[in-house]
Amino acid sequence: MGKQGKQMTEMLKGTLEGIVLALLAAGPAYGYEITARLREQGFADIAEGTVYALLVRVEQRGLVDVEKVPSEKGPPRKVFTLNAQGREALDEFWASWSFLAERLAHLKEGQQS
Repeated sequence: MGKQGKQMTEMLKGTLEGIVLALLAAGPAYGYEITARLREQGFADIAEGTVYALLVRVEQRGLVDVEKVPSEKGPPRKVFTLNAQGREALDEFWASWSFLAERLAHLKEGQQS
């Protein structure tokens, strides 16, 4: 991973929660499924451990409902569902993201003149 990769990782730290909430808005999932969905979306460098730590945080903050579902092998799986509070947090994330993207585009245009 080059310099760009490291910068991307730093930037993702702040946005990963919103990205995970957005994935959960599409439907309930357990940890490994969320990691797989992230990879499908092109976020290949995100470690599974990072995703699990984030899920613990969003659960503690009450943004998701958690249900333990029996697994064919091993311990029961925790299935995460976005709840009303989580949807509110996601709406805030999109609003912040839109604002930021707009400001960055404006800055970039200013440099090109």
